[in-house]
Amino acid sequence: QVQLVESGGGLVQAGGSLRLSCAASGRTFSRYAMGWFRQAPGKERDLVARISTSSVTNYADSVKGRFSISRDNVKNTMYLQMNVLKPEDTAFYYCNTVPPIGVFWGQGTQVTVSS
Repeated sequence: QVQLVESGGGLVQAGGSLRLSCAASGRTFSRYAMGWFRQAPGKERDLVARISTSSVTNYADSVKGRFSISRDNVKNTMYLQMNVLKPEDTAFYYCNTVPPIGVFWGQGTQVTVSS
C-alpha cells in the first residue's frame, strides 16, 4: 500500500513558476511508474506528465516544454516543476501511479494562475 501526499500548490501570476511535490509512504514507490494528473472545475481528471521506473518522461502536449517531472526514489518523492504557467493550468493537481490506482488518490494541491 502507498499513501500519496501532494503539496506546493498556490496562487501565481501568469508566466510564473511553481514546484509541486508528491511524498509517498511505503517501500514500493520505486516499483511504480508515476504521474501527475490535474482536474479543472467541470472537467475530467487528465494525466499531464508521466515518469517511468527508470525515469523516462512523457508529457501532455498542453504542458510540453513548460513542465518537468522528476522523482527521487531515495526520498520517495516525485516533483513537478511548472514554468511559464498559464491561466488554463488552473486546476487541482494529483499524483498517482500510472495507470492510477483508485485507493492511492490523495487530496491534491490546488494551483491557481491569474491572468
